[in-house]
Amino acid sequence: MIKPLRIHPKLHGVDHTARPTWKLRDTVHFYRDILGLPLVHCISAKGWGRENENHADFLHFFFDSGNESTIAFFYYIGTEQPPELVVPKGYMAMANHTAWRVETEEELLEWQQRLQGHGVNVSQFVQHEVIESIYFRDPNWYPLEITRSLRDVEEPDALDATATIEAAMDLEEHGGWKSVEQLWRNKVKFVQASQIEYLEKASG
Repeated sequence: MIKPLRIHPKLHGVDHTARPTWKLRDTVHFYRDILGLPLVHCISAKGWGRENENHADFLHFFFDSGNESTIAFFYYIGTEQPPELVVPKGYMAMANHTAWRVETEEELLEWQQRLQGHGVNVSQFVQHEVIESIYFRDPNWYPLEITRSLRDVEEPDALDATATIEAAMDLEEHGGWKSVEQLWRNKVKFVQASQIEYLEKASG
């Protein structure tokens, strides 16, 4: 008996991201009044959670961030921010961020000027490969980014990404690695495999 081909489920974009806040008024002012994101929904609820967990009552509120997505926050009533949830400084903390998209350089400049006009510390334009971005933080110190595309991401980009990640996982599996130079050297064999795969697809 021939088994039917399995169709993988698909995602259709980001619905929302969510983080906790202990600065209710500052958070609302920043997202609604400075960024101009409409406040579109708020859940007020009794505490819930796992059995025997002392879950605080809370607000869960949402701002429209465009293209049918929202950015949301939890405000846990009557609680203090735990030390482990204080957002640290430094480049590693910047990895946990939200990035919004604009279409043009002019729009990116308008956002930079708007934020600066409200006293927000904003980076200069930063280009990295296929995008150009500005970076800033909200009142909770959460990192934020607004970015525009410099070019389309195409199949050769995906093939290169596959070779890069396969080479990195190979190094991790065999004792780890200390520098990107090790990755570049190890990547050669995976690039060759990707090139063969690309040529086979191109030839039909």
